Amino acid sequence: MSLFRSWMFVPGNQERRLQKVKDLGSDIVIYDLEDAVPLQEKDKARELVQQTVADHRDKVQYVRVNDATTPYFAADLRVAGAGAAGIVLPKAAGKGQIRLVEELLSEVEEKYQLPRGSAEIVPLIESALGVHHAYEIATASQRVKRLAFGSVDFTLDVNAQLTKEGTEILYARSHLVVVSRAAGIEPPIDAVYIHVKDSEGLERDARLAKQLGFQGKLVIHPDQIAVVNQVFAPAQEEVEAARKIVAAFEEAVASGLAAIQVDGRLIDYPVAEKAKRIVAQAKELGM
Repeated sequence: MSLFRSWMFVPGNQERRLQKVKDLGSDIVIYDLEDAVPLQEKDKARELVQQTVADHRDKVQYVRVNDATTPYFAADLRVAGAGAAGIVLPKAAGKGQIRLVEELLSEVEEKYQLPRGSAEIVPLIESALGVHHAYEIATASQRVKRLAFGSVDFTLDVNAQLTKEGTEILYARSHLVVVSRAAGIEPPIDAVYIHVKDSEGLERDARLAKQLGFQGKLVIHPDQIAVVNQVFAPAQEEVEAARKIVAAFEEAVASGLAAIQVDGRLIDYPVAEKAKRIVAQAKELGM
């Protein structure tokens, strides 16, 4: 599984923000051609993003395109040809959309002589229809490695009130986690936390998302990156405990035991597997 914790949106029409991409500490950069860009600046944003993608090959970069019902959609997809890892597809609501995008991306890859299937699709689930058809969306294409959740549009769509507590989106969040597992793809990416100056609230929200089973979170301000990265990385004491569990369980299995106690805690295969994942994450992060 990849370790993509923080997914930072950068407005595609703001040259100053694009120039600072090299200094961002997020695991992923998403160049936004959709909501963050006024209609009259769509063409300009597309040109700027295509050049920025080409200039930052060392970054893992995605492009949020405009949705398939807009006149900007096809041109936005061609930006992926500059070398982006893939696209974030807004308002994903069914497998037909994914199949269409898959076909168009194949044409882009052929034009730019890129390996077929190299551009991923990250469907952004942000409507009741999207949540309802999430499994179909998740299994519609091998390009779909993970889903992402859009809580602002979702609550608008279902006439709910978006709160800091998040009780109104708990079902949708849990559903996307379960669907992702059932579809055999990676855990999903959680929605943005819109209260930019509330770092404590962001930490609580991110910890809840991690507890539910998300692998990371969308962010909209550079100050949110460090908080999200910290929450979705294992704590040092968690890593040490996991290493102890893995070592003890491997020794127990070698001697014919499959259930032991470590520091008063029952350890069996599922607990040991979780510990192995934590150790693997720590290794990837250089902990």
